[in-house]
Amino acid sequence: MTNWSWELYVYSAILLLALCSVLTRAGFMLFGDYIPLSDNVRRALRYAPAAALTAIVVPDLLPWKAGLGPVFDYKLVAGLVAILVFLRTRSAVLVIVVGMLVLWGLRWLAS
Repeated sequence: MTNWSWELYVYSAILLLALCSVLTRAGFMLFGDYIPLSDNVRRALRYAPAAALTAIVVPDLLPWKAGLGPVFDYKLVAGLVAILVFLRTRSAVLVIVVGMLVLWGLRWLAS
């Protein structure tokens, strides 16, 4: 491939990916009033943010490494402390602060 055709390919790919992203994200906002959703679907969509957050956080907290099996990790302890803080206070800011302080403290003690 020549240099200009390679650049055209890259710019075309970026443009198409951006277009797909805009259509899928804005599509529901633009046409959401015209697409009726059942009550069951609306009720299920309320859990989507919590499910997405769980899917991001839990694999990072689980003490399992590929090829090694379960190993001790400070992130798990900090996550458990953060969960306890949330159950006690219901403060998202306090969860972040305490979780990070516990993680940094455990790493500092280990070094």
